[in-house]
Amino acid sequence: MLGEEETLALIRKAKAGDNAAKERLLTHNTSLIKSILRRYLGKGVEYDDLFQLACMGFLKAIAGFDEAFGVRFSTYAVPMIAGEIKRFLRDDGSVKVSRVLKKAARDLNGYIQTYMAEHGEQPTVKELAAAFGMEEGEVVFALGSARMPVSLDERSDFQDETSVPLAERLPAKDDQDAMIEHMILKAAIEKLPEREKKIVFLRYFRDMTQSEVARRIGVSQVQISRLESKIMGKFKEELL
Repeated sequence: MLGEEETLALIRKAKAGDNAAKERLLTHNTSLIKSILRRYLGKGVEYDDLFQLACMGFLKAIAGFDEAFGVRFSTYAVPMIAGEIKRFLRDDGSVKVSRVLKKAARDLNGYIQTYMAEHGEQPTVKELAAAFGMEEGEVVFALGSARMPVSLDERSDFQDETSVPLAERLPAKDDQDAMIEHMILKAAIEKLPEREKKIVFLRYFRDMTQSEVARRIGVSQVQISRLESKIMGKFKEELL
């Protein structure tokens, strides 16, 4: 693979319309592209089609990359490549996923603008995660999905020569599916009536039995069972 400086020089040329630079970047990153697409073999899509999708994601990474992000190009490219393939594989759910991510990004962006107006600086990823009750990785994922990587270069609280950007510290494991499902479920829970929210909280966050929840709510265990089945049905619809 190319060195980082050479990669950055080629990206600048590619963004200026140099197709030869794009070709060279693709050629020298083929091993990276193939290593990512191998994760999705056996899911009903031919290898050649997966390769084309991965290349499209790579080209989008070139177009969207900004050296000001403070991360290596490969760090930025990997989720872009994987995301392009996943959007294809998850086509039936793409509208729902897009809606959830857009809302999260919109809410985060609104908070960032207000914070900057009041404090004269942008909030860190850690502060955003605390304000919205999200994981730091989810914040980065939501902002990155909307091409708003405002804090990808956030470093640790201990500013020394060993500190590295947040994007470099996030787990290398590709867990976008888990992040998306978590965000969709969170949005689904927020839409439930108060009683159903309480049932979900007691059953799955306090690990109570249906009988215990029934006594707490003041209804029969049979009613709790029916309500729980109804709630689970809503969640399945959201995730499909």
